[in-house]
Amino acid sequence: MERRGMTMQEIKELLQKGESETLEFKKSLAERKEILETISAFANSNGGKIFIGIEGRKDGSVKEIVGVKIKGKEIESLTNEIKQNTDPVLYPSIKMENTEGKSVLIIVVNESPLKPVFVKIGRVPVAFKRVGKTNQKIDVNELRQILSEERKVPWDLQICEEASLVDIDEEKVRWFLMKAKHERGLDIGETTPVDEALLRLKLLHNRKPTNAAVLLFARDPQRFFIQSEIKGIRFKGVDVTGEMIDLRVIEGDIFDQLTETEKFIFNNIAMAAWIEQGKIERQERWEYPPKAMREALANAICHRDYKTTSKVQIRIFDDRIEFWNPGKLPDGWTVETLRQKHESIPPNPSITKQFFWVKYIEEVGTGTNKIIEWCRDWGLPEPDFQFTGTSLIVTFWKSKLTDSYLDSMGLNERQRKAIAYMKEHKRITSKKYAELFLITYRMARNDLKSLVDKGVLIQKGTSKKLTYYELSV
Repeated sequence: MERRGMTMQEIKELLQKGESETLEFKKSLAERKEILETISAFANSNGGKIFIGIEGRKDGSVKEIVGVKIKGKEIESLTNEIKQNTDPVLYPSIKMENTEGKSVLIIVVNESPLKPVFVKIGRVPVAFKRVGKTNQKIDVNELRQILSEERKVPWDLQICEEASLVDIDEEKVRWFLMKAKHERGLDIGETTPVDEALLRLKLLHNRKPTNAAVLLFARDPQRFFIQSEIKGIRFKGVDVTGEMIDLRVIEGDIFDQLTETEKFIFNNIAMAAWIEQGKIERQERWEYPPKAMREALANAICHRDYKTTSKVQIRIFDDRIEFWNPGKLPDGWTVETLRQKHESIPPNPSITKQFFWVKYIEEVGTGTNKIIEWCRDWGLPEPDFQFTGTSLIVTFWKSKLTDSYLDSMGLNERQRKAIAYMKEHKRITSKKYAELFLITYRMARNDLKSLVDKGVLIQKGTSKKLTYYELSV
């Protein structure tokens, strides 16, 4: 988008050159159909300018500057007409300039990062390209080729046409360079000029930030991508029909989103606490493994489809926490693939790379395998992976040994503390049980046998000396 008007000298030089691949003259706004065709052609080619109020000759030279008279909200109406009749939607710059005492309307069209751009003229949308001084309709075979080429460029690597280096937060870039050097040894000094740093990170093309650069480092990413938010919801009960206890929409750059969303999660889940014999400090741990939650959250932020209007959602219930990631699985994958060894095929490779540099994520395709492992080690059921067709949902379940379940079994205080201990340490022996609670071996064995009889523990081992106990769930 043009950020300033054109000078008289610049206008004069363009008029002297005449119509070209990047310049077209129109006599008046009455030529709406031709104007829309040219906008599509410029957007699908190298961009260009349309001068309205200039009568041209067949050879493309200027015949006469006739000027235009703009009434009321005509420019606003033209802007809305362009928005309503282009797909993907275009937002060209429209300015009035004065030349030789006449008012001329100039429409500046940038090359679109998403092609082809169609215009709605009649019943069927049509796409045009610029060839010399003319607009030509793009045929079906060429449309297929353009679409094929566009698929090769991931969305996050494409230029954000509406943004510039002015929108980038220099302090955030400095923070990233310092952290990336500390975590992974990134060889870009923190005092490197912002444009050079972004260029070396492949986040800048033709001095324009990429979509990834905007999401990572812009002061206000939602000005460019309103959908790039995270919605956190804490429901009462186990269903979405329950009361919303807490609701938060988290904006900002995606580094800050991860940090703020973690705060939301920890504010809405419980922490278990117990005292172990021989340890002064109280032992504590969250209901769900923090490393697994961060991995699921980072995956949702990195791998979501930012072209959709859906948001990443974190839904917290009494019995589980769900991470909703809008997007699709790689071709040929199912949710079972996530449980197996698999390669890394990130839909947003540039965002994923920057998260890797600061150790917010790994690139080797082990994230979901680690999530499963961390949940097992925490004494929790394996997480569920579900694909709805438009979103991937990762669900962490609480242990089935909930407070209400244990209450119903009539356990004594020692037994309940032992269960909390085993959720972290996986197993216990009669000797360890006796040491924890300063009781006799006989009392320890009786407590443990009672837990086995109730189906809470499983007794293992081949002899009395080698006997130990594990949780049954």
